[in-house]
Amino acid sequence: MSQKLTAVKGMNDLLPPESHSWVWLEGVVRGIMNRYAYSNIRTPIVEPTALFIRGLGEVTDIVEKEMYSFEDRLNHEQLTLRPEATAGVVRAAIEHNLLYDGGKRLYYMGPMFRHERPQRGRYRQFHQIGAEALGFSLPEVDAELILMAHSLWNELGLKNIKLELNSLGEPAERSLHREALIKYFESNIEVLDEDAKRRLHSNPLRILDTKNPAMQGLVEKAPKLMDFLGETSSAHLTQVCKILDLNGVTYSINPRLVRGMDYYNLTVFEFVTDQLGSQGTICGGGRYDYLISQMGGKPAPAVGWAIGVERVLELLKDASLLPPIEGPDVFAVVPSSRDIEKVMQVIQKLRVKGVSVQMHSPSASGNPGSAKPLDADADSRGSMKSQFKRADASGAKFALIFGEDELSNGLVTIKTLRDGVGLQRVEKLSNVEDWASSLKSGH
Repeated sequence: MSQKLTAVKGMNDLLPPESHSWVWLEGVVRGIMNRYAYSNIRTPIVEPTALFIRGLGEVTDIVEKEMYSFEDRLNHEQLTLRPEATAGVVRAAIEHNLLYDGGKRLYYMGPMFRHERPQRGRYRQFHQIGAEALGFSLPEVDAELILMAHSLWNELGLKNIKLELNSLGEPAERSLHREALIKYFESNIEVLDEDAKRRLHSNPLRILDTKNPAMQGLVEKAPKLMDFLGETSSAHLTQVCKILDLNGVTYSINPRLVRGMDYYNLTVFEFVTDQLGSQGTICGGGRYDYLISQMGGKPAPAVGWAIGVERVLELLKDASLLPPIEGPDVFAVVPSSRDIEKVMQVIQKLRVKGVSVQMHSPSASGNPGSAKPLDADADSRGSMKSQFKRADASGAKFALIFGEDELSNGLVTIKTLRDGVGLQRVEKLSNVEDWASSLKSGH
């Protein structure tokens, strides 16, 4: 007997009925993206490794520790399963000259991959929904993206989600802050852990994001980038805040908020919750005005965010906000296989008219090739009683009963299974199109 194969650790199958929640959430997101006039973009799961090294920064946790990278055996190219989508979206925009006629508002959905310790709301294959506004420099677009995410929480009914804002300023301002940080941390070198010491001169800003409890006091007293911002950078953040204020969005300024990628400047933000343990960020993003030119494109500003789908679904589940799973419109009860061809013809006409139909069909078990052919009698398809149990369990609104007497007279019996349960009517098979809509609407 062959050894049983299982999924890779941290890369999970999504099965019904859980997958229904994913489809529903994606539908809600598509509706909001449409209202904000964002268009869908789909980029490859596999990208050149150099894309992420250049885009995310060599001294980020993602590039140093978490990427799934490998060599293509055919052409010896270094490839990586995408750990995030922004770099790929920017690469696509450059490659296809998307900004030739002006800015673009784009969104994506899909799996990402990072070699982390699997935990609640974070897996090695995880999923993100993201929005990217390429080619727009004004703070109103930063605010627009934040308002979009805020609208999503409202539409989903999620509460107790806090918005944190910060500004990373511009490169010259960060350079002055960087010098002050290095000087400050060097004077407290004995408190730094090994990770902080390693980053002290390569990326000291990331030390501010440490989760080490022993360093929290030191980090709290570190020089704040906000104190190094010039007039233009400060005005940018001020206008973002004014727009949020006018729209009733509550937020707090968090001077330690730096995000995990090197490409950010000016506005950065996170939507956080205390209901998911250590995985508290459910949406994060900010402005990255230099990434497009850094990756070889014509200089253009940009801003965006990404949502962790698993984390949002965990919150919805905990708050009992996931919608009930809807069954099909109709369950077809077929007592006999004798007239199955005629039954299938009727069912197909209903489906063409937009009616969802589940047909009872006997299940086969055992080794392939061992199943016996079905006899054209009632027992081969199961009793009427057992079929009605299946119809009720399916969640269908109606049962269509294709009995021998009905079929011989060109008729079908329609029985109501939900509202008005037990009510029955008879319809002609010759004019399926006339009564199909009544099954879809539930009347």
